[in-house]
Amino acid sequence: MQSPGDDWTDDPGPRDACGVFGVWAPGEEVAKLTYFGLYALQHRGQESAGMAVSNGERIMVFKDMGLVSQVFDEPTLNSLNGFLAVGHCRYSTTGASTWDNAQPTFRGTRDFSLALAHNGNLTNTDELEAWLGQSVEPSQVPRKNRMDSTSDTALVTALMTAHAENGLKEAALEVLPRLQGAFCLVFATEHTLFAARDAQGIHPLVLGRLASGWVVASETAALDIIGASLIREVEPGELIWIDESGLNSTRFAQADPKGCLFEYVYLARPDTLISGRRVHAVRVEIGRTLAMEAPADADLVIPTPESGTPSAIGFAEASGIPYGLGLVKNSYVGRTFIQPSQTIRQLGIRLKLNPIRDVIEGKRLVVVDDSIVRGNTQRALVKMLREAGAAEVHVRISSPPVQWPCFYGIDFATRAELIAPGLSVDEICRSIGADSLGYISLEGLTASTGISGRKLCRACFEGTYPVPIPADRARQMGLEQKLGC
Repeated sequence: MQSPGDDWTDDPGPRDACGVFGVWAPGEEVAKLTYFGLYALQHRGQESAGMAVSNGERIMVFKDMGLVSQVFDEPTLNSLNGFLAVGHCRYSTTGASTWDNAQPTFRGTRDFSLALAHNGNLTNTDELEAWLGQSVEPSQVPRKNRMDSTSDTALVTALMTAHAENGLKEAALEVLPRLQGAFCLVFATEHTLFAARDAQGIHPLVLGRLASGWVVASETAALDIIGASLIREVEPGELIWIDESGLNSTRFAQADPKGCLFEYVYLARPDTLISGRRVHAVRVEIGRTLAMEAPADADLVIPTPESGTPSAIGFAEASGIPYGLGLVKNSYVGRTFIQPSQTIRQLGIRLKLNPIRDVIEGKRLVVVDDSIVRGNTQRALVKMLREAGAAEVHVRISSPPVQWPCFYGIDFATRAELIAPGLSVDEICRSIGADSLGYISLEGLTASTGISGRKLCRACFEGTYPVPIPADRARQMGLEQKLGC
């Protein structure tokens, strides 16, 4: 089954794990606020969507496979009444793509119920399973052969409820310091909304204000769509909770910021703010830097829409080469449950992108894209542009070569499947059939964000992992030499 962004070339782009959303707003239609918040976060996860809504007495959970607009309709949203909600849209990086792994998860205790949504990926699940096994009866341990859900989210939910004898806040303060990896959690009981972010703050999580309450979300774009004002980011290592007493906060770990650099390259929406900077502006600056580091003699700069658009604008500005629209994206190629026929498979990338022949015919093109993972997409794109009459195709990439897999919630391939580790830039250029290929440097990309490299996770580019990776997982991913396993 194809995932969003696939173009039938067997080369899906980098995908993030999930988007999370939470709202505490008495008097508001929180289910509809959550729907629109998840709609704004749809790019972060397109396999399943769900929400849990509390009216103070009970929590109702509704979730299913598919896009947000496919899972929810007006009657469903009207039936989810309450003042507090947790929402989630998912792309699986841990656990199978099945209904059982759709979120939020739900688990009851003697005193309250817990609904939990998670963005990220934990690296110490074996250790956590062992700890859970010491805390509860063996039949309650959420292992693959003991419950249908196989995600690390189910494990966190079980740990929270297993240690909740003194309440959920105390359970969270006991469990959260034990979690390793990347996590942005939004969870709730019948009366209280909680949010937490890992000590490295690898993925974004923000706090917003409504006239009648509070919102937490993966990106500021989700605040914008419902008219909430941005207050601040949830700090790395911070636990917040919101109830009738207002906003409360405490720390469960010392902050050691290592924000994901790939959020700026691809994952986040361009209208989102991260660390006080609009992602669009950062990407334009990346394009300017790319033009200085990897110039090209060409007639026209075109983006691979839409992730390459801001950097293509910056490249054109800095190089003086005109910017143009040479490729049209089909905006309705979202998640599909219809497999393409053999004829359509042979057309490859055209299902997603189609060239404007009148614009590109006879032109020397600079094509700006965000990344090369396996190379299949770029190979098909270059071929398509040549068939449409391009005189030359010069590919420019607004990130360095992706050399290492991600363990923190981005679905990069294993190292053996990545194109960059085994080939030089010239060899990759020949492999994709381009006239030239240029990447931005890691230093240039980092400088474009305005953030010190010491405060960024750049593991996929340089192989330095800010959170330890278990030796057995490193061996599975072909990282023995890098990590000294």
